[in-house]
Amino acid sequence: MALIFRKLRYSVLINTFPRVLAGLLFIYLYCEYLIYYVTQIQCEWPVLKKVSSVQPVYAMILADPHMLGSRDGHWLDRWRREWQMQRAFQTAMTLHRPEVVFVLGDLFDEGDKSSEKEFNEVVQRFHQLFTVPEGTTLYAVAGNHDIGFHYRITPQLAGRFERRLRAAPARLASVRGAHFVLLNSMALQGDGCSLCARAVAEIDKIADILKCSNGSKLCKGKTKLDKYTKPILIQHFPLYRASDSQCTEPDAAPLPERDSLFVERWDCLSKESTEYLVESLRPRLAFGAHTHHSCVARHSFVPTPDHKIEFLEYTVPSFSWRNRLDPKYYLLTVSGEEASVSKCELPREWTLQVTALLMLIALVVYLRYFNSKQNAFNNKHLSGKKV
Repeated sequence: MALIFRKLRYSVLINTFPRVLAGLLFIYLYCEYLIYYVTQIQCEWPVLKKVSSVQPVYAMILADPHMLGSRDGHWLDRWRREWQMQRAFQTAMTLHRPEVVFVLGDLFDEGDKSSEKEFNEVVQRFHQLFTVPEGTTLYAVAGNHDIGFHYRITPQLAGRFERRLRAAPARLASVRGAHFVLLNSMALQGDGCSLCARAVAEIDKIADILKCSNGSKLCKGKTKLDKYTKPILIQHFPLYRASDSQCTEPDAAPLPERDSLFVERWDCLSKESTEYLVESLRPRLAFGAHTHHSCVARHSFVPTPDHKIEFLEYTVPSFSWRNRLDPKYYLLTVSGEEASVSKCELPREWTLQVTALLMLIALVVYLRYFNSKQNAFNNKHLSGKKV
């Protein structure tokens, strides 16, 4: 009898242990890899209504990854958050294959506090985390956590971000007739500082190129684009608005935070800087970030009685699970005449946890059922009697 029980235990162990390992491995692979595909495969490129002779430009826009430095957060939390962002980003690259990726500031959580060595290390981690495939170009703009708010910016802080991320105070990037103006929000304070002066000079230059390309009589230079289309603004701060009270998206700022008044140059650009940008560049679309929440704002400016400038501005929620339970990013399809936007969701933190728990419960139930069947089968054959 003792021999029979030993054989039963040995048989159960041999048959059960591989199934336990296989089940745990599947749960790990699903919750750490496959779930990002399951979630993001539901998000598709937005379709344009008009048919264009030129292939549209496909761009991915994300914001506020806030990669932790050595001062804030435990190393395990830092590793976990960066692992999540890397899996989500690389899955997006595989599924969507955008031509252009824009990161709207606050790449780093402590960029304005880091030593030169710490800054170089986090920049290297950023490039490893947000690796783009061949044929895709990544652009980054500065956020207040990267170089500090305006009052804290030094030439050293601004200079190292510009050099390592190739992010000038203002820059024009063109892809097949789609023009993007990338801006450093902290350089738009209008106080005449050296950084602000550089930004204004570059914006005026870009504005003149756009005017010349559009055949305006106000054109001063000779540089022209191959094809004129209204530009798209890309920056960290939202354009001026009184608050988020007009934001009605499900992932907008919660109440009562949504009704809190914005502080100019802190929560958004100043009204003067916004009017300067709009009147100089005349955008058709704008993207900002900074609030970590979503918003679609409709802007209307009337610089002259016979001319009105109207466009939508999208505030991009944070890409980090540390800032939101439901990180998101945008996909943008743009042609010379039209632009269309869709918002893509990443798996929620609780979804990952609940999925793992339910799978573990299912594994335990399956093993109990399998073992009961296996015991009955072994008892029948080892005893030579029917059970």
